[in-house]
Amino acid sequence: MGDVPGELVHCAVDGGVATITLDSPTNRNALSRQLVGELHGALDRAEQSDVRVVVLTHTAPAFCAGADLKERGAGPTGNGPMANAMERLASCPAPTIAAVNGSVRAGGIGIMAACDLVVVNRAVTFAFTEVRIGVAPAMISVPILARCSWSKIAAPFLTGEAFDAEAARDMGLITHVTDDVAATVQMLVAGVLAGAPGAVAATKRVLRQAAPNMAEMQALSETLFGSAEAAEGMSAFIEKRPPAWVSLPGTGS
Repeated sequence: MGDVPGELVHCAVDGGVATITLDSPTNRNALSRQLVGELHGALDRAEQSDVRVVVLTHTAPAFCAGADLKERGAGPTGNGPMANAMERLASCPAPTIAAVNGSVRAGGIGIMAACDLVVVNRAVTFAFTEVRIGVAPAMISVPILARCSWSKIAAPFLTGEAFDAEAARDMGLITHVTDDVAATVQMLVAGVLAGAPGAVAATKRVLRQAAPNMAEMQALSETLFGSAEAAEGMSAFIEKRPPAWVSLPGTGS
């Protein structure tokens, strides 16, 4: 999926990393029908077996302004594609990382929060503006309340007041605050790629469970310890060499 005229979402895959870029700067990457539809197309590519980590990023100035209110004002718009996009970011087998260098509002916070890791420039601000236009942060509450205690998110939800990156991290809404988003994302991507693909996917599933069941986790552990990946990983550790899934600089593998 390459850049084409009029395209609002781009997806590029390189070295196991799918980079999805929201590219609708004129409306601050608002969640128009076209943008959400193209996001699904990008996720179709990102869910392929050659992708080991997904980075969701954006063009300046904003990460995402939320719903496209001009489009919404012109007539009813179904919310299914938006709901499905958040679910796909959460359930994608590969870890998803949001790389946020610009402001995030309303539904944009839902898209961001659906990712596994959220890396934010410390100058970024957030706001749940829904109540100020007569609606509620309903659908986005699903990924957000999976990350945050309701008591920590109550004031921003109820007032619509803006808050900063440090407050967002305190809430549990984001995972990393940094002055260099690209460098932090690169570090996280390298960490994911150092892990065995199957083990990383299984770990994501464990993290996403509301309440892990011990019997199920015991069965998963036994399955993983008996896997080919584990055999390779333990052999590599004993032999003091990189495991087969780690690409070495200059090898092209």
